[in-house]
Amino acid sequence: MSVEIVLMYLAVGLIAGVLAGLLGVGGGVVIVPMLIFCFVKQGIQPDLIMHLALGTSLASIIFTSISSFMSHHKRGAVDWNIVRRIVPGILIGTFLGTFVASRLSSGFLKGFFCVFLYTVATQMLLNKKPKASRDLPGTAGMFGVGSTIGVASALVGIGGGSLSVPFMVWCNVAAHRAVGTSAAIGFPIAIAGALGYIVNNLHGIDLPAYSLGYVYLPALVGIVCSSVFTAPLGAKLAHALPVDTLKRIFALFLYAVATKMVWSLLQ
Repeated sequence: MSVEIVLMYLAVGLIAGVLAGLLGVGGGVVIVPMLIFCFVKQGIQPDLIMHLALGTSLASIIFTSISSFMSHHKRGAVDWNIVRRIVPGILIGTFLGTFVASRLSSGFLKGFFCVFLYTVATQMLLNKKPKASRDLPGTAGMFGVGSTIGVASALVGIGGGSLSVPFMVWCNVAAHRAVGTSAAIGFPIAIAGALGYIVNNLHGIDLPAYSLGYVYLPALVGIVCSSVFTAPLGAKLAHALPVDTLKRIFALFLYAVATKMVWSLLQ
């Protein structure tokens, strides 16, 4: 493996860490598009690229989510009762979602991810939050919501924050507590998602070297090693920079990324 490839994945982690800490965006929103670019540059087989990007993204979130939810826990911002009630659905939904994803084409997954990017970018640009209008559902309802969030997270390689935070705010959970609880929910999503993407192609003969199922280990190691150092930096910058303005700029960037991905699908 060349030094250029190693540095490329370290750079992905550096950028993802800063943006996650600075803007509060989920890792997958940043990591998946960058991994797609890197895998194309590396010459990986096109019909494997999207699956590898999703699996590797979820595997990296296992490590990055730990420091995130522990930080929120120390501030008392994690509602562990919500976590306990939603996790069964999260685990089953995410794991089953990887089985669905593994049977979908790379083109379909890329198109689905583009729709997700447009949605996230629009939400960031408008900065609209759902109005608190109801209470959290019962056991069956929480299982259903968890399963839905899990399946969607598996299909786009995210920790679920862009879905679970609006849901909790809608259900009268305070915004800061919803964010902290979402960080804790991201850990089981990442565990179930990474495991699912591994077992779905554990013995795939067409995978690039150093792959464990749909998890590309060199990218995983590079992202984790470098993002650990830059996420705290991003969090510090968040207190010194105009974050709302930066979020709008980043939203425009996500529009551009999604549009470029759509254009590549049409060619």
